[in-house]
Amino acid sequence: MPSRPRTGQVHIAAQSDAEAVARWLAEYRDSPRTLRAYRREAERLLLWLEREGRGLAELRRHDLDAYEAFLASPTPREHWVGPPRPRHAADWRPFRGPLSPSSRRQSLVILQGMFAWLVEAGWLTHNPFRLMRDKRRRLDNRQTGIERYLERPLWEWLWQWLNEPPAQDASLREHYLHQRRRLIFGFAYLLAPRIGEMAAAEMSDFFLREGRWWWRVVGKGDKLARIPVPPDMLTLLEQWRETLGLSPHPQPGEAGALLRGLDGERRLGDNQLYRLIRSAFHAAADALQAEAGEAAAAQVARLRAATPHWLRHTSLTHQAQAGVELRYLASTARHARLDTTAQYLHGEDEEWHRQQAAHGLPGRAPEPV
Repeated sequence: MPSRPRTGQVHIAAQSDAEAVARWLAEYRDSPRTLRAYRREAERLLLWLEREGRGLAELRRHDLDAYEAFLASPTPREHWVGPPRPRHAADWRPFRGPLSPSSRRQSLVILQGMFAWLVEAGWLTHNPFRLMRDKRRRLDNRQTGIERYLERPLWEWLWQWLNEPPAQDASLREHYLHQRRRLIFGFAYLLAPRIGEMAAAEMSDFFLREGRWWWRVVGKGDKLARIPVPPDMLTLLEQWRETLGLSPHPQPGEAGALLRGLDGERRLGDNQLYRLIRSAFHAAADALQAEAGEAAAAQVARLRAATPHWLRHTSLTHQAQAGVELRYLASTARHARLDTTAQYLHGEDEEWHRQQAAHGLPGRAPEPV
């Protein structure tokens, strides 16, 4: 790995690009999920540069286009792409497949921040991202609206499917898995948690205050918040606790994770939870395809594309459509900026579409406004 630059004053203790990047990553040690995401993107860039025999200081503006193209198609594939493996395994690869446009944009956003920090630290003298003429389009990761969510009819079908009881001769294990899956999807939809927050949830995080149930959560940036628990979530919690052989409601200081493995004790990890939700989406897609065929092709495709984070988007979008005030929606989402929460407001789109329908070609009866 390239050694420390010879020009300028360096303000961090590092002797290589890898060590300098490690210093940057250390700034996120209190946010494990952010740290993992940032480490992944930094590692991919360092490996790409290493394969070309170059270092961070040699990255130029035109290289950013080449790198973005590489993210869209990591080649040679056998060198870069492979199934999940432990980082130390011989067959570990940095990619599971090509990155989508939004994932490529997110990668560039992260790397832009890394370069800015390394310039400030004196490790680098130049940030090539600042020369991108279309920098605002490429690196502003905000969108005009949230698209990755399930529209209400599809969500209602999915929830009905999730609630179909196991067969009469189903085993205790199958009943357990059925109740756990209902809780996971209900929890995700009713309280809009991030997947790491779901995996970290404790039974004692649900508490009673002045006759009202709340969920205590530590979110991004280690920010503590409390979210109102709606009646349907409390019912799901009671049913899940009954499955575990526990009393209906959590007690103050009660030990134990909310989401558990088959032994009823072990906590579900982030990756296990991610795979479980993705597997459920795919099984639901198969069921919908068998039920409705080509008539539901678009809905089936959305289920196959859905990730766990879609459930958070679905929750916040449906709350906004139900009339939850923006200030309360922002508190549930735990957004620092209201304009982030406003992405979930689709009411103006509907009204715009309704009024635009009145504008048509000659000879057509105008739509009522």
